[in-house]
Amino acid sequence: MATVADHYEIHLAPVYLWMAGGFDAAVSRGEAEIEAVLPTLASGTTAVDLGAGFGMHTIPLARRGCSVVAVDTSSILLDELRVHAEALPVRAVEDDLLSFPRHLDAKANLILCMGDTLTHLPELASVEKLFSLVAESLRSGGKFIATFRDYTSPLVGQGRFVSVKSDTDRILTCFLEYAPDYVNVHDVLHERIASTWRLRVSAYRKLRLSPEWVSTALQANGFSVHVEPGLEGMVRVVATSV
Repeated sequence: MATVADHYEIHLAPVYLWMAGGFDAAVSRGEAEIEAVLPTLASGTTAVDLGAGFGMHTIPLARRGCSVVAVDTSSILLDELRVHAEALPVRAVEDDLLSFPRHLDAKANLILCMGDTLTHLPELASVEKLFSLVAESLRSGGKFIATFRDYTSPLVGQGRFVSVKSDTDRILTCFLEYAPDYVNVHDVLHERIASTWRLRVSAYRKLRLSPEWVSTALQANGFSVHVEPGLEGMVRVVATSV
């Protein structure tokens, strides 16, 4: 089974913009989410985007006048981010999520961990470590905003087969295989090459995080926590340093 970093770099990153519906559509969704969660975001805010990818949230933050450190393990996705960031105040960093503090010059006002990035960490202890690092890296009153999928209620039978995206040249399906603490995600990609179809398969693990556990773990690190629905069935957590 591939590591998360290898799975993305080899299997998903090359088709990730396609999965997201294209750069402009994805960034528009990111802009709407930033506006909904941070309607009074001030220009000059120092922000960190963990699992930034191609910049779905980094670009909207930078367009609002934020200085953003964008962290991801995928060189392919970060290269895409750099192309679109142009002269915006964005610093793209290829590194592990837990190493983000080494790239900060001072404490941040805002830290994001969007998409399903939290579940990519290898174990619960890693999530707790990340929350501790976030608490240490935020200024008083700063916000940590995360989204993730709640895999605690397992899908069964044919429900474990999920159609992700398809068009005339690609079909991406995933199959979910549940264990007590994690779910194995098998991504099955069919691609049309000329008149033939090529099959590529890769699998990786995601943590089964519950909103209650995430909220309790953040509160243990000194955060005031609000849990609400996010985009596309995600759970969104807004935590304020107190």
